[in-house]
Amino acid sequence: MKFKAEIDIMPHDALLDPQGKAVQAGLRNLGLNNVENVRVGKHITLHLDAANEAAARQEVEDACKKLLANLIMERYHFEISAV
Repeated sequence: MKFKAEIDIMPHDALLDPQGKAVQAGLRNLGLNNVENVRVGKHITLHLDAANEAAARQEVEDACKKLLANLIMERYHFEISAV
């Protein structure tokens, strides 16, 4: 079966997010002063073949843990759908 995984990777809330701070400063320079707590992360889309949804989930889990996310600094969440 073919599956699509939508993965969101974000820095842990307790860690400083320099990219988020830079975006927030840029927004303030544009006059958007009501924006607070900007966090910048990554969104990754994967298409994969797997025997079933459980196998697809395991493969995406392995990809996140082994390569896509730095677990010391980031957390991840993903959704899988059949295509």
